[in-house]
Amino acid sequence: MSSPGRPRLMDRRRPGATPADEILDAAAELFTTRGYTATSTRAIADAVGIRQASLYTHFPTKAAMLVSLLDSTVGPTLEQARRLHDGSRDPREILLTLATIDVEGLLASRWNIGMLYVLPELAGEDFEGFRAARSELRGIYRQLVALCRPDLDPGDPVLDLPFRVVESVIPHRQDHPGVDIDAARWAVAATRVIGIG
Repeated sequence: MSSPGRPRLMDRRRPGATPADEILDAAAELFTTRGYTATSTRAIADAVGIRQASLYTHFPTKAAMLVSLLDSTVGPTLEQARRLHDGSRDPREILLTLATIDVEGLLASRWNIGMLYVLPELAGEDFEGFRAARSELRGIYRQLVALCRPDLDPGDPVLDLPFRVVESVIPHRQDHPGVDIDAARWAVAATRVIGIG
């Protein structure tokens, strides 16, 4: 359990139930607006209104903040995908449900965290867990598509289309800030792209 750290420099200025949540909100804003490399831990601490040393009581490194942000976009969706993909329901229904949950997860933060998926830093070992989780999620999509479309070859790129359509909400959100996105409609598009739904 992390220590509470030193007293704040000023009143709370970020949403979040805990100081760690506030730090992640600031990191998400700065990483998505200024860039990961250009954002210092001092800038994050300043945005929260805490001392830089206090930030390290919650996150040992800037990379740890990024890992936590990325995990928030994939981890909950992957957990639900594992539960859904138990073979007891129609794969078309599961695919539609999963796509809806996934789009909702990518829209959950007030910052477009999915934009960070393309950072070159994600090739580093700090991000192995995120890469593995995202790969597993992609694999579940592919298995569901294969069940829905048994006519497809295992190497057919069509197997990836629903996963790619879901993640296309990331640049769409970037191009159209403030526009409401209907996750259920987006999910229907993700299933229609393979000729079902």
